[in-house]
Amino acid sequence: MLQTLNTADRKATVTRTTKETDITATIDLDGTGTASIRSGVVFFDHMLANFSKHSGIDITLDCKGDTEVDDHHSVEDIALVLGTALNQALGSKTGIQRYGWAMIPMDETLARCALDLGGRSYCAFSADFKRSVIRGFSTEMVEHFFLSLSRTMHANIHLAILEGKNTHHMIEAMFKAFAYAMKMAVAITGQDLPSTKGTL
Repeated sequence: MLQTLNTADRKATVTRTTKETDITATIDLDGTGTASIRSGVVFFDHMLANFSKHSGIDITLDCKGDTEVDDHHSVEDIALVLGTALNQALGSKTGIQRYGWAMIPMDETLARCALDLGGRSYCAFSADFKRSVIRGFSTEMVEHFFLSLSRTMHANIHLAILEGKNTHHMIEAMFKAFAYAMKMAVAITGQDLPSTKGTL
């Protein structure tokens, strides 16, 4: 069951409860990059905290998931909840920049992200990780996280590693690139809906 609640300004709280996970997330698009995250997966907490810090989006998230089975259900369902919350908080999307992009270096790694909050769901992902798991986080779930996020956020997300060897650096640079692209895309830069169609 999925319940959504809009709060004042550009904020949203979303709860999703299944037999596999119980998740509540609150986000504030106009925050200060403050995060309180308990996903049940240590490395994933670190990535989401990085996203919050560098995007300026406040995130409070608590997940009780069946991590004794695998990290898959928790990571996927968190993506669905966060995507829904972000979409809810954007509201009518009037005045937003809509598009965002970033290239982020981290030592030997260079990550690129471009996104469109125009209402269409699509994810293009390109990265080859040498490690399969980091602190309980399956690296194959990076792509699945952004794919699931794009579906409920109704966004185009293009992510790629242009250079990189260290798996930790590669994943962190991708989350940071996504953060800076989101910071640009959600920014209020006008008063009109950013579309010639008149709707997003």
